[in-house]
Amino acid sequence: MIVAIDGPSGTGKSSTSKAVAARLGLSYLDTGAQYRAMTWWMLANGVDVQDPAAVADASGKPVVTSGTDPLHPQISVDGTDVSGPIRSQEVTAAVSAVSAVPEVRARMVDFQRRTAAAAPAGIVVEGRDIGTTVLPAATVKIFLTASAEVRAARRSGELNGAVSVAATREALIRRDAADSGRTTSPLAKADDAVEVDTSELTLDEVVDRIVALVEQRRAAVR
Repeated sequence: MIVAIDGPSGTGKSSTSKAVAARLGLSYLDTGAQYRAMTWWMLANGVDVQDPAAVADASGKPVVTSGTDPLHPQISVDGTDVSGPIRSQEVTAAVSAVSAVPEVRARMVDFQRRTAAAAPAGIVVEGRDIGTTVLPAATVKIFLTASAEVRAARRSGELNGAVSVAATREALIRRDAADSGRTTSPLAKADDAVEVDTSELTLDEVVDRIVALVEQRRAAVR
């Protein structure tokens, strides 16, 4: 059982994916955190993240490791827990540039596929290109959306108001454009994905809807 949950920032992918995985007894993988971890390493080691060639050359050096427990997900680089540092504004501003480099995506996608294949009961994988590129044969594909205003309010709240809703909205729109416009594995809804607009839904309502879809698919293939 592989559940792919894609969508732009601020749609509730992480909270939803972890809750769905926990309820269904599946493993969990946050691919966005992997790209953030790679970006954090680049910044920490003085790599010019705006230079694709430099990023490509350095991409094989860090060892990024992801935990798959939805209740206690972990992300480390070279054995160091970076769960906190990868959420910094500096990393957020640079991650689109790093994740657009084909060599970075190739390394990450290979790891993501191997992790999914090794999950004993199945896995919920969240990201931006899971249903289209990483795991196109996923059992269930979900594409989460929400209005720009709602997404900005959520993300600003996560930052405890350190950045205004208006500034956050503009940043989200810029990242949407970068992620959707990149040549390699752009953010896109798979043709067979079910779209769920989370703008007016609570987390529990979103989780209930996705769990119901997964259970329906499970029943259909038995």
